[in-house]
Amino acid sequence: MVIVTLQRAKCIGCNYCVELAPSQFQMSKKDGKSVLLQGVEKKGFFTLKSPDHSIFESNIKAKEACPVKIISVKEV
Repeated sequence: MVIVTLQRAKCIGCNYCVELAPSQFQMSKKDGKSVLLQGVEKKGFFTLKSPDHSIFESNIKAKEACPVKIISVKEV
């Protein structure tokens, strides 16, 4: 299981996550911030739990590239 979390309120819209993990992230046309696709929101955090381990590497790259450090990725 891969768990990806995004703290969307702090997003600055740099687009790195979309470039590195386009199957999990896209930019909102409304506010220019990142959206975690299929993420479930709870207290300002959007979380995606996926059984697909092939998404791990691209999401780690997105996490490392994020200048405001609002993405977390775990493999359990």
